[in-house]
Amino acid sequence: MRSNAGGASMARGPHRARVALLVLGAILLAGAGPFPREALGVRGPEAAVAEWETDDEPWMEIIPKPSEDLGLAGLVQALRKLRTTARVLHVTAHPDDEDGAMLTLLARGLGAEVMLLTLTRGEGGQNKTGPELFDALGLLRTLELLSADAHYGVRQRFTRVADFGFSKTAEETFEKWRGRETALADLVRVIRAFRPDVIVARFQGAPRDGHGQHQAAGLLAREAFEAAGDPRRFPEQIAAGWLPWSPYKLYVGNVRADEGDVLRLNTGAYDPALGQSYAQLAMKGLSLQLTQGAGGVVVPAGDRYAYYRLVATRVPSPRPGDRREESFFDGLDTSLPGLAARLGAEERAVPWLRPALRALEERIAEAMAALTPEHPERVARPLLRGLAALTDLIARLERAPLSPAARQNVLVPLRTKRAQCLRAINLALGLTLEALVDAPSDTPAERAGAFGFSRPRETLAVASPGQTFTLTARLVNRGRERVRAEDIRCEAPSDFTVTVLGRDLRSLGPNESALVQCQVTLPHDVARSLWTRPYWRREDPPTEAILRLDVPEYVTLPLPPLPLRVRAIYAIEELKGEIAAIPRARVVDPMYGEEHRPLVIGPPLSVHVHPESVVQSASAPRAIPVTVSVRNQVIGGARVRLRLEAPPDWRAEPAARVLDFSREGEVQSVTFTLTPGDVREGRYEVTAIAEYQGRTYSEGCTILGRREIGWFPFCQPARVRLHVVDVRVPPGEMRIGYVMGAGDDIPRVLAQLGLDVELLTAEQLAREDLNRFHVIILGIRAYDVRSDVRDHNRRLLDFVERGGTLIVQYNQNIAAFNAGRFTPYPATLGSGRVSVEDAPVEILAPEDRLFHWPNRIAERDFQGWVHERGLYFMESWDERFTPLLASRDPGEPLLMGGLLRARYGAGTYIYTGYAFFRQLPAGVPGAIRLFVNLLYAGRTER
Repeated sequence: MRSNAGGASMARGPHRARVALLVLGAILLAGAGPFPREALGVRGPEAAVAEWETDDEPWMEIIPKPSEDLGLAGLVQALRKLRTTARVLHVTAHPDDEDGAMLTLLARGLGAEVMLLTLTRGEGGQNKTGPELFDALGLLRTLELLSADAHYGVRQRFTRVADFGFSKTAEETFEKWRGRETALADLVRVIRAFRPDVIVARFQGAPRDGHGQHQAAGLLAREAFEAAGDPRRFPEQIAAGWLPWSPYKLYVGNVRADEGDVLRLNTGAYDPALGQSYAQLAMKGLSLQLTQGAGGVVVPAGDRYAYYRLVATRVPSPRPGDRREESFFDGLDTSLPGLAARLGAEERAVPWLRPALRALEERIAEAMAALTPEHPERVARPLLRGLAALTDLIARLERAPLSPAARQNVLVPLRTKRAQCLRAINLALGLTLEALVDAPSDTPAERAGAFGFSRPRETLAVASPGQTFTLTARLVNRGRERVRAEDIRCEAPSDFTVTVLGRDLRSLGPNESALVQCQVTLPHDVARSLWTRPYWRREDPPTEAILRLDVPEYVTLPLPPLPLRVRAIYAIEELKGEIAAIPRARVVDPMYGEEHRPLVIGPPLSVHVHPESVVQSASAPRAIPVTVSVRNQVIGGARVRLRLEAPPDWRAEPAARVLDFSREGEVQSVTFTLTPGDVREGRYEVTAIAEYQGRTYSEGCTILGRREIGWFPFCQPARVRLHVVDVRVPPGEMRIGYVMGAGDDIPRVLAQLGLDVELLTAEQLAREDLNRFHVIILGIRAYDVRSDVRDHNRRLLDFVERGGTLIVQYNQNIAAFNAGRFTPYPATLGSGRVSVEDAPVEILAPEDRLFHWPNRIAERDFQGWVHERGLYFMESWDERFTPLLASRDPGEPLLMGGLLRARYGAGTYIYTGYAFFRQLPAGVPGAIRLFVNLLYAGRTER
């Protein structure tokens, strides 16, 4: 058999997936918290490997824990994880692509250590819950996916490539990603760091995968399976400590049951520790991805199967006539003693390793035998002895005469075992560690409320440079075993000042607690890498498909590590354990009351501009009101000078304004009048600058998230982008009613062009006289998301019949739209789309007035479009509709259903699938000119 990197090999041994008899293995367990690399015994030559690439997942502290990870159920799962060393990497393209039921079966049912690698953050999709798009949507989907991961029981990584929207081929995808090397390098890095036994690709890398990014994910998984173990590939990673690793098996999904010899997994199997099946729990996680429209699906009880095909293996393959595989791990020895085989011939240098692993396995078996529902604490002592032995074993391996690769092959899974062991111990003992920022005057009298419950009160939510605050860390023993609190410490970067104000450490009986109060002072020049914010960004999201990293060391991480934490060391007799947590701030929600959210470290000032984007006609430039809002995060107040930074020949009134803040959290606003200089068609930028104590601040941060997925800041430049367009808007009255659908910015752009736009409410659509409008526009997916639009469609058609113009933009629910018969004449909505944004467009009726007034439309008007041409075109229509444009992706049939017009009564009905909702906010000149012409399609030229 081919040896693995560093001479390791995996001995063949029996493994069966006895799903009905195994209980889930959870990764995220109550009270465990993150574990620093030094606590995991790392002292060897691999110290260059960042601490969070072992088993430290601090960002998961941001995510609410599912109930399945708590109490006795969580402990049973944690013990199951200790019995196996199996490691799996699942590779997908986007959030919600993952096979969550399969992941839950592996991680919780079989106890495997599982990581999900999602190439993109889904930032190119559409948001079904709100207005956030592009990178803001990417952050929301990161939180949603992490919350789903918590239900699956898996860890998460990403790559630097961005979701740029729908594509039809892998070739188009790789062209957008500037080749495959960026994504491949990140995927190889994750494999070398995580060192999985098995890679499971969600997709095959073939046209049957559909989306071009799905195809790319399948191809990259196949290539990474070979490249990760090749020392010639990405040698810079090897120099940094990410040593080669060759996984043993590669499976691909998107296969059917009747396609030959496939692996069948029953994800519908019932797990008594969960009280549900793996598929049912996974669906609860998937349903948190609301921006994808994934909510509301119920999985009934019963068998459900997932199918995968083995496409590459480094273990002996089954011979013809052998039994069909029952598990991804067939042919692999995933027992603890089996780890010694990863050393290959080098096992002779450490003859004590295999006996030590057998002894550890015996400790785990002893702990499992000691477990009873009434006395979970009996598990702790054998595990604490195993923890001590495991810590010693890791230290011995670091000093052993092994090659770096061989040492890493066994240290990575052993560090995982140590982290899992600590989680199980803390669950068995019922220990929790909580660290809360103190209120400015946090006295017992002020804390007391009705019936003995604490009164909701807010504390410092954002710690800014130079700020001082106190926090109280409290170790609580909820179990029956007496525990001695030996130390509780507040950990921070070296340039932070931490002072212990008080300490109460003692022996803890049931429901007793120990505490430490720390005072923390941040330096005035806190490194931006320590701010609580995404470490990735794009300057121009509609056109960039590779993320820029402010902190390159964080590449592939879901979120940046949090710089502050607290750690408690405890003992039972001579046996020691530890537990860690992150500091949290109290935030009072007016509806839900007090929440404990992770403490945010950020700038002292948050600067926001409105509007962020302005579209103006080049023939009639106007002064632009720009409102700049500044949120002060400095306790005790601050004096701030605010100004705009504009092109040289532009003028801002006032030139600057001084703001005096008296308290933290205060917001003040200034409206500047910005007068452009000599402008022509193009894009211009203006930045708001806040000056405080000799430093400038020009970013605004808002908190994104939901209660069920957690919260995290999203930051963007305080910048106004002015798009100057050569567009003619005829003089005279034009009243537009806009029916917002899933959310878009078209009304704002039309208003900036001087048009009279009114957003119509459900009440207005149902009862008001619509004849006062010249044009009514239905926003994207209006029929999908608004029942009032469906209910009152007849009123909209009557409006057209009486002489109005109705513009209908795309809808996604094809079956519901076609069943509703919402068009004035028969037409069938299809799934046709043109994903290449610069695909050629043919004007089918070049003499039609729509292409001549009020703006002349030519080939140049289809240049510079972003993201895509259009989506959900009509596939058939009545002859009374006139198709006006045609386009196609390379090698595909011409699609003519993207822009249809019909006369209906005295008015005009227009359906468009062209992506105006992306083009207008991006200031694409030709799209703006064409959309203005659509507005006037029913008007007489003057």
